[in-house]
Amino acid sequence: MFKIFDVIKYEGNNDTFIWKHPCEDFNCLTQLIVHENQEAVFYMNGQALDLFGPGRYTLKTQNIPLIGKVLNLATGGLSPFHCEVYFINKSEQMAIKWGTDSRVQFVEPTYNFPLSIGASGEMSLQAVDSRKLLVKLVGTEDDLSQPKLVSYFRSFLMTRVKTYIAQIIKSESINIFEIDEKLAQFSDAIKNFLITDFADYGISLETFFVNRVMKPDGEPQYEKFKELHFRQYADIAEAKLRQQTEIIDAETEAQKTVIDSKAQATKRAQEGYTYQQERGFDVAEKVAENEAVGEFTNMGVGFGTMAGVGGAVGGMVGGMMNEAMTTATNPQNQPSLQPQAQLTQKFCDNCGTKLNEGADFCEECGTKIIKSNNTCTNCGYVFERDSKFCPKCGTKRG
Repeated sequence: MFKIFDVIKYEGNNDTFIWKHPCEDFNCLTQLIVHENQEAVFYMNGQALDLFGPGRYTLKTQNIPLIGKVLNLATGGLSPFHCEVYFINKSEQMAIKWGTDSRVQFVEPTYNFPLSIGASGEMSLQAVDSRKLLVKLVGTEDDLSQPKLVSYFRSFLMTRVKTYIAQIIKSESINIFEIDEKLAQFSDAIKNFLITDFADYGISLETFFVNRVMKPDGEPQYEKFKELHFRQYADIAEAKLRQQTEIIDAETEAQKTVIDSKAQATKRAQEGYTYQQERGFDVAEKVAENEAVGEFTNMGVGFGTMAGVGGAVGGMVGGMMNEAMTTATNPQNQPSLQPQAQLTQKFCDNCGTKLNEGADFCEECGTKIIKSNNTCTNCGYVFERDSKFCPKCGTKRG
């Protein structure tokens, strides 16, 4: 079928930066269609004449239908008016993978042993200067794909990446086992180095990421230092755990002591005796077991009897105990050097806390202290507890 003019449009894929349309030496009035995110460069007689953005255009060439066929007979069917169209894909192309072709050799700054590491990642590129990209990089090739573009830039990609990583590890003394923390810093720095390299060819480096640093796993020397490195952090973690456990145990013991004290105070309140009386029972038991007061126990007053009595009788027994203890400790009946009033000690009836002289309230639980006359009005006996009758002469306490 004879054609007077052609329709030229992009027929490549989205992974291609530059694609050349197979139709060449087309006739005048040929229609050119350029899509969004594309540009088209019209070549005639070996020169890039026009740059077209999105839209439809009519191309004017020196190839005239019918007449051109006759003129081409002199050149064996080839048109002396050569023309062609290149399409440039200007969309940002992402997830373009890169990786170092060899390992970076350096001395690890923390443990001072030689290492070899590699790096890999992704980047995204965009064609921004169509004419410069065609003239400087594509030439007469039919297309420029992602792998082909990366292969063109591999030399300075590898140089920039390996040089930077080796220098930054040495200058900042970066530990090889903590190098993954620096990937974002590596990515930004290397991108800044590469921007101008790509821009010289009409390419914009939109993003650049170092996703992984390949360590020499499996090498005996590396594995030895890796075990040493992680062992020291494990020891620190174990020490902190022991310290926290000891603190928790101490707090638990303190809480248990407080709970036991409160439980004992509640028990005394429910059974109707005070801390002072409880201490009196303990003293009576000790007195009953003491050989020095054997005469007191021979009188027929045992600990069971003392624990069971109460009220005025309990006070009388308490007085007898005081006399017995005085006789045991001062057999010559010599006068005591310590006044009787100083032997008196008061305790809170609610919680058993020792009371300060002249206190109106317990400083531990806040219970009001009921004060009464501390001296018997009949015989002058100094009361040791809040009893109702004098244990010496039996007179009712005022």
